[in-house]
Amino acid sequence: MVQQRQKYPDERGCLGCKLGYESGKRDLSKAKCEIKVCCFREKNLETCADCPAYPCQILMGFWSKKGWKYQQYKKQLEFIRQNGYTEFLKNADKWKGPCGKLPTPAS
Repeated sequence: MVQQRQKYPDERGCLGCKLGYESGKRDLSKAKCEIKVCCFREKNLETCADCPAYPCQILMGFWSKKGWKYQQYKKQLEFIRQNGYTEFLKNADKWKGPCGKLPTPAS
């Protein structure tokens, strides 16, 4: 898997929720991000979309931040909840950046 910094060199924020933990390059026990601590370290979930407490206060606080990307993350989690992680990855693999367009639900 290509590291996020290599794939998206202009991104200046988070290195991603999961990259580097399985290989041991990053230590999940040292994570400070509330989402990583809750979802991955404490609940051992694949994504927040799998959580029975979804949406929680942590996510609502994250989504209330200014910036287009926070609403995109919300849309992505909603897509995963409705369509599954496999379907999400099929779409995300086509993106040129960390966020992309997801299909709209059929009416």
